[in-house]
This record gives sequence, structure tokens and C-alpha cells, in this order.
Amino acid sequence: MHIWFLGTGAGRPNKHRNVSSIALQLPEPCCDWWLFDAGEATQHQLMKTPLKLSKLTTIFVTHLHGDHIYGLPGLISTRSFDGGITPLRLIGPRGLRRYIETVFEISGTTLDYELQFIELDEEDGQLVFEDERFTVVASTLIHRVPCFGYRIVEQDQPGKLLVDKLMQLGVAAGPQYGLLKQGHDITLQNGTTIYANEVTAPALPGRIVTILGDTTPSPNALELSIGADLLVHEATFSEGMEEKAHLFGHSTTIEAASTASEAGASILVMTHFSGRYHNEDLPKLEEEAKRLFGGQTVAATDLKCIEIKRRE
Repeated sequence: MHIWFLGTGAGRPNKHRNVSSIALQLPEPCCDWWLFDAGEATQHQLMKTPLKLSKLTTIFVTHLHGDHIYGLPGLISTRSFDGGITPLRLIGPRGLRRYIETVFEISGTTLDYELQFIELDEEDGQLVFEDERFTVVASTLIHRVPCFGYRIVEQDQPGKLLVDKLMQLGVAAGPQYGLLKQGHDITLQNGTTIYANEVTAPALPGRIVTILGDTTPSPNALELSIGADLLVHEATFSEGMEEKAHLFGHSTTIEAASTASEAGASILVMTHFSGRYHNEDLPKLEEEAKRLFGGQTVAATDLKCIEIKRRE
């Protein structure tokens, strides 16, 4: 599983960074991916990555400010030209559907696939997505407009079969391997019972990824981040600018670090930087956060890709 930062700036693009967009590349074998927000020129950023629009299955929108959604209509339209024929889910605040449908109606845009909208109520802890691999929970944050954070939880994966041990026990390769892999005990023709937990390695723990939209420090931001393997938290301003940050519904580096530390996250990735900061300033912003957060701290740059590893 990898996370790509397509845009790490706040408000408007500049020479150093594009506006907000994050791609979450899901693990094999499916290799599909999800998009979180799409500021303008997001599809231009995607062209610099190996991600294909035809493999995009879900777009999560944190809120409806322009720097998070102005890239959506073009990207959704281009997906038809890139071979996208499967349905595309759009999950986000109320008004998202009206925004997209209005743009497409006025521009006469048609698609070769179905858009499936899920508009969220301003509730906490709502389950917004679930399949056999992942669940996604959304909660409201504190911003100037309705805004959400998302907690992505991967299901634990069965451990590998201990094939050498099975061969020693006289279990031939075949359907019985599948039953044991699924956790079912089996009985051989000679009456011997093979217990699944004795011939499989420990389960692989699922990963937890938390992606927060724009927010000042809030209880929901903390709750969504508990135990996260990777936490994406905005850090629009540097330490000491808390008053200005809160005036516009944002956070500082030290506040992002405080949430990560209290939540017990493993990796903190800060993003959504004000245009006043150049890339040369990012090491200083990292150091501010590191004084409070003991885990790995990263100030994201555009097109940065981070592997999200499983816990031991």
C-alpha cells in the first residue's frame, strides 16, 4: 500500500506546490486506488505517477472549498477517455452531487460510466464504505464549512500456510489447503485432524490510514487518528501562529504533532502548507513537529510517495 501526495499547498497553487490531492494505492492483487480531494490540475499531477484513471474506483472529498474540488470535473471526464467504464463512487459533503451535475449539464459533458454519489450528513463515526478488504469511517472536523476526516482500516489478512509442515503431515496440495487457509480444521482419511492454527503463520495485521481534511485541533481528529499507521494532518502554519490558523479553521505544525502523539500514530505526514513557506522551509517545519511527536515525521512535497508497511 502506497500513498501519493499530488498537491500539498493551501488555498492556491504556487511555484513550489499544487493544491490539495492525495492518492491511496491499495495493495495487490486488485491494484485499484482511491483519491482524496482533487484541487485544480490534479490530473496533470497524476500524469507524473504510475497511477491510471481507469483503476480509480472511489473519490473521497473532505470539503467543498475550491482548492479541494476544482480539479474534479476534468478528472472525472478524462477517466472516460482513459478506458474507465466501471462505476466511480464519489463520497463527500452535501452539495457534491449538485456541483458535479451542474458543471456537466452546462458543459454538455457525458461519461461512459456511472457516477455513484454518497453525500454525508454532519455526523460522527459514520461508516461510509465497506467491502471484504476495507472499512472507512468519516467524522466531522472543525473548519469554516462542513468538513470530514476519513479513517481507513484494512482487514487482517490470513497468515501464510506452512507448506513444509503440511507435507510432513501428509496433506497433499489441493482444496484442503484452501480450507486451512480460511481457518477451517480438516480431517484426513486416516482420521488425523489438522488444526488450521497449527499450520498457518500468524495473521497479517491490517493497516490503518487516517486522512484529515482542513481542521483546527478537535476531538474527532484525535479519535480518527487513534493507532494510525500513517496520519495525514494539515499544518497550514508554523508554530506560534495558532491564532491566525484558528481564525481560518486550520492547524499549526505543533498542533498536528500533538494529535499524532496523543493518538499513538506511527507516522505523521504534514501537508496543506501556506504559500508563505517554500520547500526550503520544510525541514524547519518538520523539526517543530519532531519536538513533540516521537514517531516518523514528514513534511510532504508534491509527488512524494510513501510506502505504508504492516506492523510486525
